Amino acid sequence: MASDEPKQIEPEESPSEAPPPPPPPAVAEPTKDDVAEEKSIIPLLPPEDEKPADDSKALAIVEKSDEKAEEKEKESEGSINRDAVLARVATEKRLSLIKAWEESEKSKAENRAHKKLSAIGSWENSKKAAVEAELKQIEEKFEKKKGEHIEKMKNKIASIHKKAEEKKAVIEAKRGEEKLKAEEIAAKHRATGTAPKKIFGCF
Repeated sequence: MASDEPKQIEPEESPSEAPPPPPPPAVAEPTKDDVAEEKSIIPLLPPEDEKPADDSKALAIVEKSDEKAEEKEKESEGSINRDAVLARVATEKRLSLIKAWEESEKSKAENRAHKKLSAIGSWENSKKAAVEAELKQIEEKFEKKKGEHIEKMKNKIASIHKKAEEKKAVIEAKRGEEKLKAEEIAAKHRATGTAPKKIFGCF
């Protein structure tokens, strides 16, 4: 729209369509003084007639250049804005891609760590179960051996007790015999009135 306005103004103010200059006034036979005055006045008329045409051309050119400069500024501003928008979109796209890559890598690291931790937990549980089973076997073995040893000790105690009782029985029997023998000898000495040859001989 701005480029159409100078085209409408230019033909209106062009020198071809400008009103013709007024005719010079009729003068009677000029004198020498009048001719000198006309010579001094007439050359000044064409510049006065041409000045509006030159000014209109200059104004039209200036207006055109201003409008072109404005259009160029608008186009440059539009291109700058478009470049800025495109740069912002590209930056946002790059940032979104970086964020998606980061989340993916974090998820992969989390899954890897989870798998390794699960494997370590399973390994620990299996090893613990094996050691506990071995310990149980050892305890059972020791319990069995302990029972066997206890039984042996009990048998030894019973054997010792039996031997002791047998020895006690022999001693008791011998004591009874010796007592009986002393009573018989004492009765014999009483009957004969004699005294034993050895007093306290048993001691």
